[in-house]
Amino acid sequence: MGVSYSRGATAPSDDRARGRSHARGNRQAVADRGALAAPRPTLPERRSYGVVDERFERYVTELFAAEDPILSQIRARHTAENLPAINVSPEEGKLLHLLLRTIEAKRVLEIGSLGGYSGVWLARALPAGGELTTIEKDPKHARIAREAFDMARLHGRVRLIEGSALDVLPTLPPGFDAVFIDADKEPLPKYFDWGMKLLRRGGLLLCDNAFFHGAAVDPNDRSANALGVQAFNELAARDPRLVATIIPVRDGLVVGLKTKDSA
Repeated sequence: MGVSYSRGATAPSDDRARGRSHARGNRQAVADRGALAAPRPTLPERRSYGVVDERFERYVTELFAAEDPILSQIRARHTAENLPAINVSPEEGKLLHLLLRTIEAKRVLEIGSLGGYSGVWLARALPAGGELTTIEKDPKHARIAREAFDMARLHGRVRLIEGSALDVLPTLPPGFDAVFIDADKEPLPKYFDWGMKLLRRGGLLLCDNAFFHGAAVDPNDRSANALGVQAFNELAARDPRLVATIIPVRDGLVVGLKTKDSA
């Protein structure tokens, strides 16, 4: 049911010593300035499968991707409703937002709404008249996502379709500027095919959990979900219509640019 919201030469030892002293001085200066700064925002609890040192992740989040009150409330709502803690992190959300703004996206498709947290990051990147179409099969998740979009005042900018993605995707018109996939892993190869069909040339194909908690690089993991992730990554790497890579943020984000419509 559709719901709309219308690595060097080595320096002499004395130079190195001076460098260390200078660095210590800089760090102290930063610390001194920090004592006058406003308190840091409360950050999401970190999950253990990230590939980047947690200190760097927190640095990025605090400096570049601090949540506003609405996003914090949405995340708190997820916790209160016992949603699985699998939504994108703030730094991932900011990256997705930036990517959409870079290509001036207007029509965006999200496969897997969960509770709407990622959708808010995506929809906020769109200009007036832009629309996020997001698909969610779980009725509870869909309800919470609708509430999140209402809370973020995204009326008229988000269309939430409740149903199985493989049933909904054939009904959508092509021409999306970006497709973001963050859903069940076993059917990922099918989502890849549909994403490429619905994506315009010059559009972005995006997929979360590219490492899938390490399963993507574990040859002994033959579970259906691991195989789905591995197959999606292979497709993204080898499809001649797509220029793609994995950005090692949190659990890995596939980013691909569709450069042509046919092989």
